[in-house]
Amino acid sequence: MAIPETALFLKRTFAAPRAKVFEAWTKPEMLLNWFAGTPDHVPCIAEVDLRVGGKYRIGMKHRPTGNEHIATGVYQEIVANERLVFTWRWELGGSTNDETLVTVQLRDNGGSTEMDFKHERFATQELAERHKQGWESCFAQFEKAV
Repeated sequence: MAIPETALFLKRTFAAPRAKVFEAWTKPEMLLNWFAGTPDHVPCIAEVDLRVGGKYRIGMKHRPTGNEHIATGVYQEIVANERLVFTWRWELGGSTNDETLVTVQLRDNGGSTEMDFKHERFATQELAERHKQGWESCFAQFEKAV
């Protein structure tokens, strides 16, 4: 019997225009400002081939141990300044190497940008919760980066 899929959903509003929020997801120099799953991590890798079928590779290093956590995937859908859909798999140091799917939807909200974030296809609710904690930490840094 198959294990039911689980997903996590997060909503954030950033005091920045959509174009800048989109760039924070797609420009390597901006990814290096926010992709860190805990305060003990520092971004260390950001490679982006921004096209449908293109690959990305992002990573963070745990300061106390030097251990790296590297995620990789393929862009499935790209609508500039509005929507990104990409696969997600831990290449190194993650909790599982199962492929999951991330969807980022951006909307104008006055002078700010509203982001709906969905990360789905986790094998267990525990994995979804662990990723939720990591993403929440990343988004705290994201807010400072934009």
